[in-house]
Amino acid sequence: MATMTLVQPMASNACRRVRPNPVWLGFPRRCHLLTIWATSLTVFGGVALLPASALAVEPAGLNPGNTAWMLTATALVLFMTLPGLALFYAGLVRSKNVLSVLAHCFAICCLISVLWLVVGYGLAFGDGGSANQWIGGGKALLAGVGPDSLTGDIPETVFFMFQMTFAIITPALIVGAYPERIKFGAVVVFSTLWSLIVYVPIAHWVWGGGWLAELGVMDFAGGLVVHLSAGTSALVMAAMLGHRKGHPQDTERPHSPGMTMAGASMLWVGWYGFNAGSALAANGNAGMAMVVTHVAAATAALTWMAVQWLDDRRPRLIGLVSGSIAGLAAITPASGFVGPIGALAIGLSAGAVCYFAARIVKRTIDLDDSLDVFAVHGVGGTIGVVLVSFFAAGALGGLGLQVTVWHQLTVQILGAVATIIWAGGLSYAIVKVTAALVGLKVSTEAEAEGLDLAVHGEHGYSI
Repeated sequence: MATMTLVQPMASNACRRVRPNPVWLGFPRRCHLLTIWATSLTVFGGVALLPASALAVEPAGLNPGNTAWMLTATALVLFMTLPGLALFYAGLVRSKNVLSVLAHCFAICCLISVLWLVVGYGLAFGDGGSANQWIGGGKALLAGVGPDSLTGDIPETVFFMFQMTFAIITPALIVGAYPERIKFGAVVVFSTLWSLIVYVPIAHWVWGGGWLAELGVMDFAGGLVVHLSAGTSALVMAAMLGHRKGHPQDTERPHSPGMTMAGASMLWVGWYGFNAGSALAANGNAGMAMVVTHVAAATAALTWMAVQWLDDRRPRLIGLVSGSIAGLAAITPASGFVGPIGALAIGLSAGAVCYFAARIVKRTIDLDDSLDVFAVHGVGGTIGVVLVSFFAAGALGGLGLQVTVWHQLTVQILGAVATIIWAGGLSYAIVKVTAALVGLKVSTEAEAEGLDLAVHGEHGYSI
């Protein structure tokens, strides 16, 4: 009988896990290692063969930290317009006009971006030679500005973009003065002319080395350049355009306070880039500017709500968010010069004064400044421009002044008066030109139907 012998495997072999040669995407591992090795040689070899000019070289004097912050601040300021301001305004109008407001803000963003590149930046921040007190020059299409060009210790291209976002939001603020009744072509023509004739010169006077800068005017982030110029022009536009149909009874009913609150929240966050970014550095000045920005917004929101609560018997959400924007506008010119005490005082003043200014414009003067641009931005900006003269003093927690308070107050008032005269007078002329070219107001039928459908052929909502 045949004997069968069973050979038992060794215990160590019995416990050994068999690992087959791994296969990735159908190929053994060694093929992939060869591929990676060959690709690496190709990439690094190709880079070594590139000319030196094709390699990124950090310009001497550039500060990477400041550059990173300014890139972030630029994005934050653009975020204020798109989508912040667009949603803030869209929620305040009636539902049949919501898309028209969004279209106005978006179109202005695109339009001013191109204008700023072609001519605006050079006129605002270029060297105007013998006329430099009044207007700049050069740098059209960024001529002479390359990757190595610096403004301070950040790339000039970043400074160009940062200032572009200011140029975008300023005419977009005026959208709040004329919604629900203006022709789209009028928005395009007016915004183009206004940006070049009103905004650019004032920006040069204050920030580009012009005559107000030589006098020592204090406007850290745009109380004169942005808010007072836009607010004054908004009042002129509202007066010349006329009322909306049904004003004021049927037009003071925002269709979506929630949308407005969302837009205001985006504006608040974006304002950190607006004010703290104006330090042009990631430093203590930027940090304090952020602190006072937040404190002023919160204080003004509570103040507006409290005053309206006493006056109207209701703490309205629209009042709360409108107050925050008034506080943000008021602290803007002072944000780089004052401390927390100044922020509280400016926020308190803005919340109360801007609330009553809005009532006076609509009920006493009977102007349809639809979304309170003058009261919030014009009056708010003026409050900050004036009060910075006092609260910049070291005794009140500010960064300190090298001149007397009364001398600075004189300079600040001069800057405000010059801005009002320039913006108001030229806005009147621009509105006249716009009316002659394309007309201003839509037909009565189009206004009744709503601009969304009558002008843009679209519905904001399909319910």
